[in-house]
Amino acid sequence: MRTKMTYVVVLPCFGFGCLFPSTNSVNYDQSLKNIFKWLDQEKPGKNDVHVVMLPWSAFGHLIPFFNFSIALARVGGVHVSFISTPKNIKRLPKVPPNLTHLVKLVEFPLPTLDDKSLLPEDAEASVDLPLEKIQYLKAAYDLLQEPIKQFIADKKPDWIIVDFFQYWIVEIAEAYDIPMIHLSIFSAASRAFLIAARASGPIPESLTSPASEMLEFSSTLAYRSYEALELFSSSFVEDASGLSYAQRSAKILRTCRAMALRSCKEFEGDYLEAVHKLISKPTIPVGLLPPETSSLGGENFNGDQSWQRIFKWLNQQKAGSVLFVGFGSECKPSKEQVDEIAYGLELSRLPFIWILQKPSWSSDEVDPLPARFGLTTAEKGVVHIGWAPQKEILAHPCIGGTLTQAGLSSTVETLQHGHVLVALPFVYDQGLNARLLVEKGMAIEVERKEDNGSFTRKEIAKALTYAMVSEDGEELRARAREAAAIFGDRQLHDSYIATFVEYLKNKE
Repeated sequence: MRTKMTYVVVLPCFGFGCLFPSTNSVNYDQSLKNIFKWLDQEKPGKNDVHVVMLPWSAFGHLIPFFNFSIALARVGGVHVSFISTPKNIKRLPKVPPNLTHLVKLVEFPLPTLDDKSLLPEDAEASVDLPLEKIQYLKAAYDLLQEPIKQFIADKKPDWIIVDFFQYWIVEIAEAYDIPMIHLSIFSAASRAFLIAARASGPIPESLTSPASEMLEFSSTLAYRSYEALELFSSSFVEDASGLSYAQRSAKILRTCRAMALRSCKEFEGDYLEAVHKLISKPTIPVGLLPPETSSLGGENFNGDQSWQRIFKWLNQQKAGSVLFVGFGSECKPSKEQVDEIAYGLELSRLPFIWILQKPSWSSDEVDPLPARFGLTTAEKGVVHIGWAPQKEILAHPCIGGTLTQAGLSSTVETLQHGHVLVALPFVYDQGLNARLLVEKGMAIEVERKEDNGSFTRKEIAKALTYAMVSEDGEELRARAREAAAIFGDRQLHDSYIATFVEYLKNKE
């Protein structure tokens, strides 16, 4: 008897709304023809279940959607069509060779806007742009509505799994009678809080108080006043695309059949139950999607001598002694913030490895770090500007903790190895994640001024030494080690994937 397979098409979104492209582009039309010719050759069999995935074009969304696609294929034999733009797909990890028959990465060229000066030609993800330009990426991505509609009409998938962004997929799904699931790559705690806060009062005022009454249990989660104002301006105000993030998300949440969340009951079961009660729809945890662990020691980086030297340095450090510093792809600290972090590391006297994304305010000729910083910390630490093999670094036995923005992906990558976590949140859901981790006893948050969110080197050094070496921080370090039993348990997270696959197969 043939096993019923599940086929998923994944459509990522590009950032955290409309202008029109030129319609006479021969290259664009030919690209679409090539895509649909390929699709005719790759249609699943009549007994297969097919799902389309649509992520937003930020790598904090693309990577979790990609990992989810791989997990669905690996655990449940699900067929996945993952839709994004050519440059984004080239920057994704490779699909494992044994899963290429199940996971298809589908490239749709990003349409151009009438005013080509609004969006750089090579910008296809939020990481490629300053914050004020992302609204134009949203506008360009919305112009993929028609080719994606053609894709859906041709493939007639059984499910569409969508991010928070593509509000127009609702009409497409209804037109072809295809059920839709919203995949939230945010923590259940942050989703529960935001849903409850919007229902309890005006935004942004309601964002600064815990929503314990609506959640029906005691919770410390709330935004600081400066975070609430930043979130309001970035997510609740209409921009050049014509819609805010909140308007897009609300339409998808209102019409989806179920919400899948990157979460597990063992970590935040209370908040998962709260989300279910608040939306009155099936709420399905799919596990934390931990990345595949790696034990590379620097010898497999295609002859990259700089990384071989860095791993050689790591190999010389004591086990659990080194602090990893990294803030992901979406955080863009100011010069003042970079300076205070640098001086805080210097004050802490901890060995560290800092992965710093090149700031937009720093030219190729100007070092983004403070003067003489490299001289004073040469023996204690390593700073690398640009891309880094974060998974491999965090898997190294000398790493004992991280200073991070508290994005969910960075949190999972840290705690799956049992490293202690120091949170310095910057944007979007990160402040809520930081408070969740503190609430669970898994992290300490750097103290900041309530009115403007500023921090000093002293606050950085104080949090780092407490978490990494102080006697008072031993309980925190012990809890982080215990957390690895949840965050690093692949069998546990695969069981959530298996349950979700059964939901897909039994939709009738």
